[in-house]
Amino acid sequence: MNTYLGIDGGGTKTKAVILDENGRLLGAGNGGPSNFGTIGVEKARRHIATAIANAVSAANLPAQPFAAAFLGIAGTVSQADRDTVMGMAQQLNLAPAGRIGVDHDGRIALAGGLSGKPGIVQIIGTGTSCFGLNAAGERWMAGGWGHRLADQGGGYWLGIQAMKAATEAFDGRGRPTVLQAMVMDALRLRQMGEIMHRLYGEAMSVAEIAALSRLVIAAAERDDPVANAIIAEGMDEVARCVETVASKLGWQNEAVDLVCVGGISKAGEVVMRPLREAVNGRLPHCAIHNPQHSAAVGAAILAQRILEQG
Repeated sequence: MNTYLGIDGGGTKTKAVILDENGRLLGAGNGGPSNFGTIGVEKARRHIATAIANAVSAANLPAQPFAAAFLGIAGTVSQADRDTVMGMAQQLNLAPAGRIGVDHDGRIALAGGLSGKPGIVQIIGTGTSCFGLNAAGERWMAGGWGHRLADQGGGYWLGIQAMKAATEAFDGRGRPTVLQAMVMDALRLRQMGEIMHRLYGEAMSVAEIAALSRLVIAAAERDDPVANAIIAEGMDEVARCVETVASKLGWQNEAVDLVCVGGISKAGEVVMRPLREAVNGRLPHCAIHNPQHSAAVGAAILAQRILEQG
């Protein structure tokens, strides 16, 4: 029986899944983060190995090379990055030579979300990025430049907007909003002036700021106009990325499938409604879908294709 390994490696965890030749899930396992750009190659390789070992144990399989393997690792954008990931895979003896594939996390998210079909994936999590692949094999990415350069609509951006709205409401420059009290409560501020020390003096991390995105979503669910406007602005920026990818791949006036993944995309209609409106305003023939499979399963699907395409 041929078995196929898929790896979804991110900044917080790594997930490994094993599929059989009929696409049946045999086992899954988790490990620590494997974005080698932030934790280093050695730690990343160990965390990938842990995730695989847990998946092998869950599948009750003997330790052996898989028929093929595919690794989608966050931050894998250049050829040097791909070479680094390929080196880790070869050291772990994951599959025979020529049967290991490597790409970024957007590629496997698209493969999982649309079961390997061409289309576009929009990641809306702590950050944002958009990736598309057409039937001719042409590919394009928009966004994904990190929290300092882009990521509008993502968790970090929403967290920053929450604090901006709170401070603007406090000093009278902005409209009144429930975000003022929500931000003060979440950051345990006795008075608004303490936000300066909290943000700059204590150097809030990207994750801590991104966690404030839940306040914007909660405020929008209470129909707070400021929160609704923030989300609408962010989703319009997300739609602009989708439009760019569609245009680059020849789908500007053609039917195209879009799948959205990531934590913010799971917030429900308070996010998805403005996103659909923004996307359909730019791309009236775009159909938005829920993901059919996880990114890790998408990686395993791509692994199976390596063997099928010989």
